[in-house]
Amino acid sequence: MDLREDGELLRDDLIRLRRELHQEPEIGLHLPATQARVLAALDGLPLEISTGEGLSSVTAVLRGDRPGPVVLLRGDMDALPVTELTGLPFASRVDGVMHACGHDLHTAGLVGAARLLAARRGELAGDVVFMFQPGEEGYDGAGLMLREGVLDAAGRPVDVAYALHVLATDFPRGVFACRPGPIMSAAAGLFVRVVGAGGHGSAPHDARDPIPAACEMVTALHAMVGRRFSPFEPVVLTVGAFHAGQLRTIIPDEAVFEATVRTFSAEAARTMARETVLLCEGIAAAHGLRAEVRFQEEYPATVNHQAGHEHVASTVRDVFGAERFRAMAVPDTGSEDFSRVLQQVPGAYLFLGAAAADDHVGLPNNHAPRAMFDDDVLVDGAVLLAELALRQPALSST
Repeated sequence: MDLREDGELLRDDLIRLRRELHQEPEIGLHLPATQARVLAALDGLPLEISTGEGLSSVTAVLRGDRPGPVVLLRGDMDALPVTELTGLPFASRVDGVMHACGHDLHTAGLVGAARLLAARRGELAGDVVFMFQPGEEGYDGAGLMLREGVLDAAGRPVDVAYALHVLATDFPRGVFACRPGPIMSAAAGLFVRVVGAGGHGSAPHDARDPIPAACEMVTALHAMVGRRFSPFEPVVLTVGAFHAGQLRTIIPDEAVFEATVRTFSAEAARTMARETVLLCEGIAAAHGLRAEVRFQEEYPATVNHQAGHEHVASTVRDVFGAERFRAMAVPDTGSEDFSRVLQQVPGAYLFLGAAAADDHVGLPNNHAPRAMFDDDVLVDGAVLLAELALRQPALSST
């Protein structure tokens, strides 16, 4: 049998695992129930397993019977602070927590890849590191696992790395999508506190009102993107939180807001880090106020290596057919801590359409409380990850 036929034998088990994970989601770096389920699902396989010290990670190493490279396959495991509204029979049982980004599929799919490859050790050239990672959703779990040595888990450095992410919309169900170069943006946070002097709303001249200055900053920041950057240099700035005052008749002492900043080049990131701070401080000074501004880099851009992308594309076309692969024309403006892995080793990050309906257009997207994913894609995701490892050629670091 080929891997796709082997994968079909795992379908029921993988769907069952995914739904169990979906019902008991966990947030952040410490996922004890999720970790326990992963360990149970891997039990009995010929793997060298270790767990994290500072987070509930699982790292499993499979030794191939033939010499070859070390391939890392990543699956993230954490959920989001979202109240589920899907109405699914296996919906989250944890109030305010949901697998709204599909990481339950990633976890089950990586278990499937481990089972498929373990059954084919005789064909496997090299070693495979299975990276079950907590804390992707804003906790930099990948960075922590790197510091704990995941790239050396096989006793020699990882040569190439891959990660797959499902999407509830964007692509038709079952379509794999990838591109060389940047595929997801860098992420940074802009945190601004405008300090004034409160007073009575009827006498603003006797106070130093921070609200108009903060509002001016918000509009100026959005305008700056279109005036400081070429239209061919994608930059996104969105103010997602703004807090000031408690009563309409009271001028508050301060106003605070936060923005997310997405860029695709180091130069654009440096420019935003510099110019956003200068702009906010300058507007505050013009109003006779003070601004405390912090620009915090979070994740770098996720950049696929040319050879890694080509390996993904050729493997998908060969295993599933050319119609199942889509070359992305532009990158996604989301961000991903797998970017840290791809900074250190060549490889690729790719997407898999997992829409819960035949027409994916207009469906609730990842992170939405009504986001749904078709777990029938689990087998194909597991098979592709396994095939990427089995067919892995030597990659350069370009």
